[in-house]
Amino acid sequence: MAKEYSGSPKHHQLESKRKRLSWILGISGLCILSYMFGAWQNASPPSNRSEVYNTVRCDSGSPQAGNSLPSSPLLSSSSVALDFQSHHQVEINNSGGVQKIPSCAMSYSEYTPCQDPVRAKKFDRNMLKYRERHCPRKEELLRCLIPAPPKYKTPFKWPQSRDFAWYDNIPHRELSIEKAVQNWIQVEGDRFRFPGGGTMFPRGADAYIDDINELIPLKSGSIRTAIDTGCGVASWGAYLLRRDILAMSFAPRDTHEAQVQFALERGVPAMIGIMSSQRLPYPARAFDMAHCSRCLIPWEKYDGMFLIEVDRILRPGGYWILSGPPIHWKKHWRGWERTQEDLKQEQDSIEAVAKRLCWKKVIEKKDLAIWQKPINHIECIKSRRVYKTPHICKSDNPDTAWYRDMETCITPLPEVSSSDEVAGGALEKWPERAFAVPPRISSGLTPGITAEKFREDNELWKDRVAHYKKIIPLSKGRYRNIMDMNAYLGGFAAALIKYPVWVMNVVPANTNQDTLGMIFERGLIGTYQDWCEAFSTYPRTYDLIHAGGLFSIYQDRCDITYILLEMDRILRPEGTVIFRDSVEVLVKIQGITDGMRWKSQIMDHESGPFNPEKILVAVKTYWTGSAAQKQS
Repeated sequence: MAKEYSGSPKHHQLESKRKRLSWILGISGLCILSYMFGAWQNASPPSNRSEVYNTVRCDSGSPQAGNSLPSSPLLSSSSVALDFQSHHQVEINNSGGVQKIPSCAMSYSEYTPCQDPVRAKKFDRNMLKYRERHCPRKEELLRCLIPAPPKYKTPFKWPQSRDFAWYDNIPHRELSIEKAVQNWIQVEGDRFRFPGGGTMFPRGADAYIDDINELIPLKSGSIRTAIDTGCGVASWGAYLLRRDILAMSFAPRDTHEAQVQFALERGVPAMIGIMSSQRLPYPARAFDMAHCSRCLIPWEKYDGMFLIEVDRILRPGGYWILSGPPIHWKKHWRGWERTQEDLKQEQDSIEAVAKRLCWKKVIEKKDLAIWQKPINHIECIKSRRVYKTPHICKSDNPDTAWYRDMETCITPLPEVSSSDEVAGGALEKWPERAFAVPPRISSGLTPGITAEKFREDNELWKDRVAHYKKIIPLSKGRYRNIMDMNAYLGGFAAALIKYPVWVMNVVPANTNQDTLGMIFERGLIGTYQDWCEAFSTYPRTYDLIHAGGLFSIYQDRCDITYILLEMDRILRPEGTVIFRDSVEVLVKIQGITDGMRWKSQIMDHESGPFNPEKILVAVKTYWTGSAAQKQS
């Protein structure tokens, strides 16, 4: 017969359960204390952040004696490394070793993938379309590292770089010969000198800009962003910087050999680009001033399409400056080897297009002519009764500019309630403009971005830059050309305005939030870019690249190895990259960059070790190609 169960435990059973519970709680407490102690011990930073870096030379090249490169931060193997495997579920597979990526042939030393002259020959020459972006197909992508020239040296520091560059870094004498009379560039021993001359300013860019300042206010702070079409070696943009005006200069690849490369070597903002059939990669209402000095753009052709595109990217009240043909043709027509009738007809056609765009001609004096865009379209809409073309575009996102064809209709300005109101909102003068809430945000038309979020972002970047200053030589003049690959609101660039640097703010073309217009409203510059493709620049043109959250966006869109190879292409030897992302993503990145001759280290977030976002700091080591290396 089964024993009857009384329903109440005996005393010894209760005592046993109590002991087991106490034992479990005690062990759990010890585990928690051990974890916290281990986390604290592993996460404590070096006593001196400068100890994280030392100087390294490696691989196939070194500076010539007497021309040694200045010290550059490279990550030290003695640095305190973070033990991620004890805190994160990340599998790090080193069984196969690091996959070494080889160097490319020396013939690729100045390779520009999407503006490759060889590939360009396959495309339509009408409207110079062959000089637009034509990127390689997936099977054509190079899986190798672009080599620097054999005697490559670190560029001069700013502001000396404005006037000098090493010949060995850009070994092209063509411009010094072809433009000798115009004083663009001169060869002096082992270096180039940039006297500041230009086709239409033989007295120098400084004097030329002073002439412009007599006609429109360049020093009042109301003009901050400018664009220079057909920029040459960007002396106009270089000398505007001393007036706190930031110019985006662009020119096509190979019109004159390496002109954009020279501009960036000087530490002046520039991109490879051309006015052809597609919109420029900037939002509407971006620039306060546009400039063409004998830039050879046929403004009067194609129904005025190129001037209509300038109108799209020009802010309400912005200026367009033209010097060179056909301006002042009565004096210059013989030197330009054109007839008076031809030049007069060209100028009349330009004047007619400008008038139909509702631009006001401010002045024409000697070699300069200046027009001004209206501050709104109230009167322009009324004038459509007289000027039937170009009509005002109906349904279009005026900011859409990535592989978007130009149009022959006027981009509409935001509506206003009175004729004296600035369409889209008036801007503060520089430098207050950098931290004032952009009109695109204050208008409340940007989903998810408020004035409060804008201010919070500014505070966030103030803290981040203060942290960066502890781990890289941000204030030592080591960096001049900086790129933010995922710029969001431009907070990184704004936090750097007190440093002698400029920042190319890049907004991914396929992002859900288009913030580039806000960046320009802050008085900063940037561009759209799809990072599954190459950037429109020459190799070795940036000193510091920032990539915050970028690889989380792109890791499922394309092979991140090619994004990292593109970063290597545009980064100067001994340049620095800062990645911010999850541990899982950073471990993937580090696994690839270890095979790219980069030195790197994962560090804690500035807020401490318990933030899931981490920072990877990487430095491209110094190496060069060989003069005897195979050329194909």
